Amino acid sequence: MAEIRRGRYTAEIEGDFVVLLIGPRLNKPWLALRSLRDLGEPRRGMRAMLDDLLAQPDTGLLGYRMGRPVIVQYWRSFEHLEAWARDPGQKHRPTWLDFYRRDTRGRTGIWHETFLVRAGEYEAVYNDVPVSGLAAAGRPAPLDTGSRAGLRLRRGARHDGSAEMRGVARP
Repeated sequence: MAEIRRGRYTAEIEGDFVVLLIGPRLNKPWLALRSLRDLGEPRRGMRAMLDDLLAQPDTGLLGYRMGRPVIVQYWRSFEHLEAWARDPGQKHRPTWLDFYRRDTRGRTGIWHETFLVRAGEYEAVYNDVPVSGLAAAGRPAPLDTGSRAGLRLRRGARHDGSAEMRGVARP
């Protein structure tokens, strides 16, 4: 079991980064074993892909959190993610193509959502949990617990509660 980091802390990461949320949808749970094969498990599925990625730091994967049914991945950029996804020498492309060529008869779906996060425009707070997620992809850092306005200050909001987006002119 992972070591618990006591107290409150946050995550710091240099520059912009990309968050990819991805997951399967087992539309016919009674056919779960077939769905796992549809998804390339165990040799070419997500766990195998992530293990390969961690062994190749230049791919741009910063870290991930394996969950069920959602897997969260942190990438340096869209370009890194797309280069890896389309590279025929990586596990993803052949598994992806096999999935779309196979007639799964609707038993298995797959979805993903991808977000660009600009430097400093995120919030991460952890309390008495192991270092994981964005803190593991970047680095854990002390959280200033002396100010209740901490989130507003970090996100550039006004103290009166109204929003003010940095870099965006308001009428």
